[in-house]
Amino acid sequence: MGSFEITDQMGRLVNITKPASRIVCLNPSQTETLVDLGLEESLVGITKFCIYPDYLRKTKTVVGGTKNINYDKIKSLKPDIILCNKEENSKEIVEALEKEYPVHVTDVGYLTEALEMIRQYGQLFDYTEKASELCTHILAEKLEFESTISTASKYRVAYFIWQNPWMVVGKGTFIDHMLALNGYSNAFAEQDRYPVIELDTLKNKALDYILLSSEPFPFKEEHKLELEQQLGIPVKLVNGEFFSWYGSRLLRAFDYFKSLHGH
Repeated sequence: MGSFEITDQMGRLVNITKPASRIVCLNPSQTETLVDLGLEESLVGITKFCIYPDYLRKTKTVVGGTKNINYDKIKSLKPDIILCNKEENSKEIVEALEKEYPVHVTDVGYLTEALEMIRQYGQLFDYTEKASELCTHILAEKLEFESTISTASKYRVAYFIWQNPWMVVGKGTFIDHMLALNGYSNAFAEQDRYPVIELDTLKNKALDYILLSSEPFPFKEEHKLELEQQLGIPVKLVNGEFFSWYGSRLLRAFDYFKSLHGH
């Protein structure tokens, strides 16, 4: 595949001058997606948070986290392209890297944008057929899930991602979109992104459930019991990867969502 240009999800024009056979990926969800597309051999650099497949950090060079990266390590890998994400990687990181390398940035708030990311990766790495198959399978899983649940009577929820300070999910996030797909009504949907709240405000929110995510803060059973006792509101522990990872993990997300709904 020769040189070409592609507009990424930030509207940036990315100029690809040669086949991208050496990839550095700075986002866990995207790293997993590349592996599932069959691009594991082309991956040369990942972050310490790229935990799937679980052996990958032993076989690839870890170049730091998503917020702090080692530029010298990246330089030593001689990447053909670097994959970033608007939410996970800072503007400063992108601007520094794009001085030296082609940088593709994703921006995913909806399932449609997740599928567009996968299709763009298919185009970037000449894996269009595999990318199309993955998107088709994800959509099939979504449709099958939607046929099994009723969204007529929505449960009103608050989805927590952090404590000290307490942080919940608001609008403009992929998690908020996935809550809606599950038929949940987000009690903080009128606030942007990840608002910090006081627990006392929950008493006026008429909540059916509090959802405690497994990431980025690792909420456990002790937190569940503590909040139930303090607030008198039912609390569920949920797997945050299925609500926030927007790549190929979506293949497995809808079966998990069925279990939340008792199917």
